[in-house]
Amino acid sequence: MATRAIREQVPWGTDEFVFCEHLKGTDYGTPWHFHPELEIILARKSGGHRIVGDNITSLQKGDLVLLGSDLPHVWVHDQNAGSVDAIVVQFLPNFAGQELHDRADFKCVRELFKRAQSGLQIHGATREKVAACLDKFPGYSPIQRVAELLGILHDLTTTKEFSRLCARGYVSQIDERDHDRVHRVMRYIHSRLNKTITRRQVAEVAALSESAFSRFFHTCTGRTLPAYLNEIRLGRAARLLTETTLRVSDIASDCGFSNLSNFNRLFLKWKNMTPLTFRRKVMTHASDLSSER
Repeated sequence: MATRAIREQVPWGTDEFVFCEHLKGTDYGTPWHFHPELEIILARKSGGHRIVGDNITSLQKGDLVLLGSDLPHVWVHDQNAGSVDAIVVQFLPNFAGQELHDRADFKCVRELFKRAQSGLQIHGATREKVAACLDKFPGYSPIQRVAELLGILHDLTTTKEFSRLCARGYVSQIDERDHDRVHRVMRYIHSRLNKTITRRQVAEVAALSESAFSRFFHTCTGRTLPAYLNEIRLGRAARLLTETTLRVSDIASDCGFSNLSNFNRLFLKWKNMTPLTFRRKVMTHASDLSSER
């Protein structure tokens, strides 16, 4: 599958080996893009979804991901979910020096970087430990960031608490020519998720015929337009079910589903439970965690 994205230039400082940014605002501020630096993203507070290669996943508070070099990605924030609060750390594979990078005892880190070419989501106690370190990262000096990053990489090489994001065999074939078109399409779709979106409308935004757009969109996302829309809308619905007391019918409508029975059917297929059962299960889990404290 060919993936088209814009190459991002990371704003390195002259004394920085590891770049860190604390994002706070209404969005993540980047289009579908890639860069040679590896990247660690901790979504401390966010709602919406992320796209990494051919993977689309709903964003949850505390989401932690490691991305390999030149892996196309974008984090899309739902404007109804409040503000973004995220820590982003970027570094080159040889950030600690080429001599250290090439050493035999650094092999486990090189292998981690190779696995990260598919994107890795970090879970469990490892996620908790790494997230606690990243919370302090913006206040560290450049040398402290190198030392702390080495510690994080050590933790990630000694854990199995991660999952692959991209499908096995996914290969990114970067083509910068169409990045403006991809960005226009994504921006249009995500600004109208609660409305009817047709292939003809989006094809016009992309300045393509409907048939050419279908090929283009599948190349970029690995999905048809209807499948992509359903995936994004269901993720938004899951967030609203857990964070609000809105009726299921209102949530379905707000997420662009004009037919409630169709929404229930798609949600059941996605989560193996109805929207109401999903809401009750999440609320029960939250109550149990609260009582344990």
